Amino acid sequence: MVEKAKPKAIIHLDMDAFYPAVEVLDNPELKGKPVIVGGPMQRGVVSSASYEARKFGVRSAQPIFTAMRLCPKGIFLPVRMSRYKEVSEQVFKIFYRFTPLVEPLSIDEAFLDVDGSMRLFGQPVEIAKKIKQTVVKETGLTISAGVAPSKFVAKIASDMDKPDGLTVVAPDMIKDFLDPLPINKMWGVGKATQNTLSQLGIQTIGDLSRMPVEVLERKFGKNGLKMHLLSMGIDERNVITGHDVKSIGHELTFAQDIIDLDEAQKELLSLSNKVARRSRRHCITGKTITLKVKYNDFNQITRSETLPKSTDDGSEIYSAICRLLKKTAVGKRPVRLFGVALSQLSSLSSAEQLSLFHQAQISQKRRDLNIALDSVSEKFGENSICPGTLLPNKNI
Repeated sequence: MVEKAKPKAIIHLDMDAFYPAVEVLDNPELKGKPVIVGGPMQRGVVSSASYEARKFGVRSAQPIFTAMRLCPKGIFLPVRMSRYKEVSEQVFKIFYRFTPLVEPLSIDEAFLDVDGSMRLFGQPVEIAKKIKQTVVKETGLTISAGVAPSKFVAKIASDMDKPDGLTVVAPDMIKDFLDPLPINKMWGVGKATQNTLSQLGIQTIGDLSRMPVEVLERKFGKNGLKMHLLSMGIDERNVITGHDVKSIGHELTFAQDIIDLDEAQKELLSLSNKVARRSRRHCITGKTITLKVKYNDFNQITRSETLPKSTDDGSEIYSAICRLLKKTAVGKRPVRLFGVALSQLSSLSSAEQLSLFHQAQISQKRRDLNIALDSVSEKFGENSICPGTLLPNKNI
């Protein structure tokens, strides 16, 4: 008899309206008021909004002028990234007291694997409560938690009872928890995918779980199987700590060989932005950019370049990729696979030159744009927003 695997003990922790909460922490007179962080004014975007502002329809990645129209009495403040990182480091140090297995997703959220911590701190729900209490006591900020046997379910759970929420999903309750949820609760499912699912009559995660997997695979390829497994609550991904990650990369094998150089550059731009988003999600920067090319005869080459400073910016990664592209036969030989990778990684909390890099290497405007793009991608899926050059050509 095969022994059944022990369920994982995963906690997803997400700070509540983090940027506005830090602003209120530093200026208590803002408490209870609609605080909106973003910029620049008029032409910028909302990075985060307090719950008081969200009642007016203000949300992340929204144009500032729209937020001002929706909430004319809102208090609009610029992004103070250095301060947010300072508070974030305080919070993450608390996480590490309970487990070394911490996977940052962004500056204000993380997955924790607490399976090995239960002897010291009790059951996962008790650990989540202790973390929440410690964060409030030591920082004055609230945090919402989801406790579940998988990363997918834990992330959904943490969003169910915000702010200051705690939602626990036991292994035998996963299906009951997931089935009634609207399909837009699926992490990483963007609007286009939602529309296609809706055309199939799929409105809830339960509907998705009951759809024959063959239908989903025909519509979405490998992603169809992935979505089906997640809808059943099946997610075998482990918590990956920053120390475990040697490189961050994306590869893409093409159904038809790429011959045109312009088409190749578009694909590499898309891959560069995906790598950048992943690095920011994990609060990691990297110095070495690697381009991987597999030609149609399966001959494979790699070309690498090490930058003077670490980066998590898609435009910088893509610029390096374009320089490396000149050292290949792309455009002259058919290509079946591209890969882009970032290595020589540094954690944002430990990189000695981080603040200098973020002040000198990337402009405030660029940082705000990255924050906005990450917010849109997180909410609507990776394919929900892209550079104009990646849009299909249409004759007008």
